[in-house]
Amino acid sequence: MQGVVLHGHPQLVDPLAGSAVPVGSASGAGAVSVPPASVTSSSAAATLPQPLSNAQIRSELTASGISANLDQATLAPGGLALAPINAPVAVAQVIAAGNQIARLPYRWGGGHLAYEDSAYDCSGSLSFVLAASGLLSGTVTSGQLMNWGLPGPGKWITVFAAPGHTFAYIAGLRFDTVALAETGSRWSNRRADESNLASFAVRHPPGM
Repeated sequence: MQGVVLHGHPQLVDPLAGSAVPVGSASGAGAVSVPPASVTSSSAAATLPQPLSNAQIRSELTASGISANLDQATLAPGGLALAPINAPVAVAQVIAAGNQIARLPYRWGGGHLAYEDSAYDCSGSLSFVLAASGLLSGTVTSGQLMNWGLPGPGKWITVFAAPGHTFAYIAGLRFDTVALAETGSRWSNRRADESNLASFAVRHPPGM
């Protein structure tokens, strides 16, 4: 399936109010004015799991006695992620976007024909979160991610990509649809221990 070119970088939105928040590109350029990247429609909103705001996640962490780490993302109650205190802005944006779709269902091709979707496949999921911080300008397939960015693991973001599947580690947490099937969230502490891991290309965004 071919990727769909976007006409602008997506924006993170407040998941409760749906108000757009301008997001600059990964290179530090100014904010881009585009429609908010809402992932639910009015008809689906009543049945799809709704994302929590960062304030709600922090409140849950405080209640549970968990605090944010300096360099490692924290897996919060409910399967969402809290960005590390020292994370670059782009990494925090990726994590916030991941929280928006963390509990949305899997659908093959989801997130490709429409960036704003009600379900996402593995590459659609990564396209959504990477585009939210300007690290991608459009949706891509898992095969295309095999040549994305630079080779090898990154400090903050590492993408594993093969022709049939892709997943990522973002500030130490895994983000993928396998975790969704196992726990109900795309975020997990699952290790990269696939028996076919050698067949995956390992890539990272420049500077990340």
